[in-house]
Amino acid sequence: MPLDGELTSSLINRVAARYRLPASSVLRLWTSRNSAARHDGGGIRADAEIVLNEAGREALAELCGVKREVLTHALPAFAVDDPKISTSQEAEVVHARWRVASTAAGVAAYGCRLCTARRTGQALRAVRYVPRGQRVCLRHGRWLLDADADQPLEHLGLRLLPEVVAAQRRWSGVARRAVHAGVEPDRAFSLAHAVVARWWEQALSWEQEEIWPRRLHQLAGGDAGSRLAWWQIVGRDAAIFPEVVAVADALLDPAMAEVAWQASGEMKPRARRADDPFGHRLGERVGRTWLGPELAADHGSPLNGWKGAIVRARRHETGTPGWPEDPWHLKREQQPATMAGQLRVMAAEAQSGGSGTRWRATVPAEQRFRITQLVEEARTAGGVARRAQRHHRRGGPHPAGAPQPQWRPDRPSPCAYRRRSRRLRGDA
Repeated sequence: MPLDGELTSSLINRVAARYRLPASSVLRLWTSRNSAARHDGGGIRADAEIVLNEAGREALAELCGVKREVLTHALPAFAVDDPKISTSQEAEVVHARWRVASTAAGVAAYGCRLCTARRTGQALRAVRYVPRGQRVCLRHGRWLLDADADQPLEHLGLRLLPEVVAAQRRWSGVARRAVHAGVEPDRAFSLAHAVVARWWEQALSWEQEEIWPRRLHQLAGGDAGSRLAWWQIVGRDAAIFPEVVAVADALLDPAMAEVAWQASGEMKPRARRADDPFGHRLGERVGRTWLGPELAADHGSPLNGWKGAIVRARRHETGTPGWPEDPWHLKREQQPATMAGQLRVMAAEAQSGGSGTRWRATVPAEQRFRITQLVEEARTAGGVARRAQRHHRRGGPHPAGAPQPQWRPDRPSPCAYRRRSRRLRGDA
């Protein structure tokens, strides 16, 4: 039986296992002219999805012994058409085409093996389309990890973190509130997740932050140890989930929009202060009364976009041309780096001996621009200084504006160096 929201490729793999056959032998039933997506190390990605044509769907229904209607209801990608196999002259041939799950029907995560065994009688790996706001298995207390990353874990245990499980139960009410407010729950979650993931990046410099370090070590089994950097990537979404739900709930609250409006100066705009009441109120809602000044100092947060849209709407102002005036719009450069992307960067850095050249993939856009600018300025200044020194050593004056070499009084002057060089050569 297919699982609700399961990948078509996952179902095929489980059917092959039931018949005690390798998945590759079952996949030969379909003609495929491309191959499954693979990790950099060569292994097939767990979120590699397969899309079938009409004849291919009939073949899968016959193989599973269930009606097509059942598969259509359970498998999100079962009815997805691919023009390369559905509209060609070979449409009647049993065809399949490999895709990545995110391009077929959405983000994919590992299923809970205990739930899979309870439903099918087999404790096998299953991969399902699961929204990022539904990653907690409430029955078994597990956080279900993304299936697109090259790492061995399928879930993280939440036995010591009841607040994460409680946040999952709370999210159902927040999602209903979003629907009543005319906001798609996934959009509300994505914006809140981007806001809190940015806090996660900054939290290493927050001396008062004590909640997230405790959660992270508990997710790692008690102590992240020498793999702290790895666990900061893998455990991030589970560790920040309660705060993400709290922020989404706060941003859907009309009272918070009113606080943002009053803090902006209403019809008389004023600069944001360190004691910004909106930041203080939001800090209280996430259990961090000290967070207000930190939020006031962060000018690149997606939170500023939300507040700006709220304030401009009340002032009847227009925003930046080309950008939708929507409080829930999340710019591409503000989307947090995924677990898979960060792990690829970490692996590439380890392979290159820690060259530090791949940091751009994990740094927010505005920080990338500033860091790149500083690096270029340093290179330019260094190059000018070296050229000026070479020119001066050859007897020419320093160019205007070039960095002047600093000569220490305890060292010989440039003239003394030149006289000594002539003596050594026998010129004087």
